[in-house]
Amino acid sequence: MITLDRPVIVEGRYDKAKLKSIIDSAVIETGGFNIFKDKQKLGMIKRLAEKTGIIIMTDSDAAGFKIRSYLKSAIPADRIINVYIPDIFGKERRKPHPSAEGKLGVEGMEASVIIKALEDAGAIREKSQSRAGVTTADLYEDGLCGRKDSALLRKRFKEELRLPERLSTKMLLEVINTLISYDEYKKIVGKCRK
Repeated sequence: MITLDRPVIVEGRYDKAKLKSIIDSAVIETGGFNIFKDKQKLGMIKRLAEKTGIIIMTDSDAAGFKIRSYLKSAIPADRIINVYIPDIFGKERRKPHPSAEGKLGVEGMEASVIIKALEDAGAIREKSQSRAGVTTADLYEDGLCGRKDSALLRKRFKEELRLPERLSTKMLLEVINTLISYDEYKKIVGKCRK
């Protein structure tokens, strides 16, 4: 498992699943072209970029480059590491037919190809230990999960951090550990309880 010092932005859930099997870092999916309409998610990605920088890893087809260009236009270049996967022709296992361009996407790449692409881009560095270190147990202890009123408290917490409402609890934990310190987390939880 490779640890990265910044979150990776990918197109969809299958790309995310592939990367999570290889890396130990936050992986944020754009939802494909939905990123063009989702200002909350774009805002979250911008904040992640500002705090730690981001890695963009989209498919090597026209759609992937369109999404990459959109993100690059919204985020300063010095906050982005662009990772490009090679043009490998084929078909993903879950799909009945190859993509329109016949290229494999991130989800169809072998782990070794993804690791090489990350290395070539200079994305593999030692992860900073200064992050929050908030755990699922902390979320439970602080009432953000596992309780009757957890959904309401999570909603307030996400609003306080200007995070998308539909962010899952698991992704919330990854974003917390990227954006804020443990002390900031505790302060925000306290404020949301009032």
